Amino acid sequence: ARIEAVAHALWSRGVVAGDRVALMSPNRIDWVVVNLAVLSIGAATVPLYATQALDHVQIILDDCGAKLLFVDSEATRSRLREGGVRAPETVVFDGSASDGLAAFEAAGAALRDASPSRLADYAGSIKPEDLAVLIYTSGTTGVPKGVMLTHRNIASTALAGLSTLQEIIRTGEPVLSVLPWAHIYEHTDLYLFFLCNATVYVCHGPDDLLADLQAVRPVVFAAVPRIFERVIAGIIGKSKAEGGLKARLVPWALGVGRQYMRATLENGAAVPGTLRLQYALAKALVLKKLRPALGLDRLKFVLSGSAPLHEDVALTLAAADITILEGYGLTECSPVVSVNTPEHYRLGTVGMPIAGVDVRLADDGELLVRGPNVMKGYYHDPAATAATIHDGWLATGDIASIDADGFIRITDRKKELFKTSGGKFVAPARVESALLRSPYVSQVMVLGNGRAHPIALVSPNWPLVRRDLGIADDVSPEQAAELVKVQDFMSKEAATNSADLATYEQVRRVGVLPRDLTIADNELSPTLKVRRRVVEERYADLIEQAYGARSTAEVVPA
Repeated sequence: ARIEAVAHALWSRGVVAGDRVALMSPNRIDWVVVNLAVLSIGAATVPLYATQALDHVQIILDDCGAKLLFVDSEATRSRLREGGVRAPETVVFDGSASDGLAAFEAAGAALRDASPSRLADYAGSIKPEDLAVLIYTSGTTGVPKGVMLTHRNIASTALAGLSTLQEIIRTGEPVLSVLPWAHIYEHTDLYLFFLCNATVYVCHGPDDLLADLQAVRPVVFAAVPRIFERVIAGIIGKSKAEGGLKARLVPWALGVGRQYMRATLENGAAVPGTLRLQYALAKALVLKKLRPALGLDRLKFVLSGSAPLHEDVALTLAAADITILEGYGLTECSPVVSVNTPEHYRLGTVGMPIAGVDVRLADDGELLVRGPNVMKGYYHDPAATAATIHDGWLATGDIASIDADGFIRITDRKKELFKTSGGKFVAPARVESALLRSPYVSQVMVLGNGRAHPIALVSPNWPLVRRDLGIADDVSPEQAAELVKVQDFMSKEAATNSADLATYEQVRRVGVLPRDLTIADNELSPTLKVRRRVVEERYADLIEQAYGARSTAEVVPA
């Protein structure tokens, strides 16, 4: 009833098939209602992140030509006004009687009651090839591009997922929606959960994830690797804060669990007896308690995507009987290309292509994709479309390998590979993933183009670092970042966690950042990807200092 009312209200404001309607709000039920109402009249939604930089908001609104803009609150509308954003007619979810969603919906309800069959009569005129959503890419290096995804694109991905999940998620079972619906990953997952007849709960926000997991106890949820890394870091940090035996026991148990899971994958039944005994003890004392403590006692599996998942993270959580199924995709593919499933799983890969999708490798190793999930094109940018899609094959920009069984392994972003002065190509994502294994590392960016070896800009997990290094509360973050003991400690962490990489990939020096990189400072995209060019320019002096200094962790180059 609400969806029909909003649909009639949209018609009354002049929105017709083919028009665009923008949504700028955190996840909430009103977002779902408006989104489905827009689709029901043949228009397309343009989701914006609540944290989107204002210059990008203006670019997107201008480019898409939105007829209406829906925002969550007066605070968001004020932020747009004060920032000088030229916006179309705006409806506020929590707005006053005159311009709020309640009034908008009430007016539509009256129109619906006057023409009760209009929406049902119209439904048949929407075609699979019609635009459903215009998703603007995060733009880590430049102006956002609008990715045109049709009803067929979105439906093909959701239906492919249904073939896996319909036997796993029973009607009414709880799932938790964690990521923003402005992100195509969670956007499509939302439709998938609807198809499964699941009960969808909305996470209140990143800081509330643990509380929401404990309250909902979901059977499935989707997240990004950084969330899993923070879960592990949080478990270790909590044990260290409690002190005593637990401060040593919990990290030991996680480490043993990781070793055991790797050994079972590599050696099967030939796992050494000592390790078996250690794992049994670790499980009894620590690991078996993690699922209920995290609210995951009913969990069947977690979906991971949007960024590379380090094997150690997957193994550590697998030891606690928390299964992570890693997948791969991109906005231009609606977004899923491949995914591991409970029946077909291989650690370190992003699974096999979903139903209906074909993949192959270009001569340089770039992954190419063809299928009903591939976008219609970039909005208002035929040149970019032609440069990305050739004869139906979309160039992903990712370097990959495909094994004999069809499992895909992503190496790195083609454009982010850099070459050291020794002529070796380094994939920064691979090195960054290794460094993020440390509970003392919050964020990291690896660089080193044309240099003898890579370095890393590291934002420490400051509460943990302060406690373990005995840094007083009255020492500012800027002062703490300049302390030799902090720089040496973080360098040792980087060296330790990159020691199993090739010599030319190992990080010998780090630059310590006083704070986390943020979306507000334009250092991260709305999907939390590092804007490398911005960060390199902003911290150019720190980078030079890192290359010019010797740390206690430095080793002689091979």
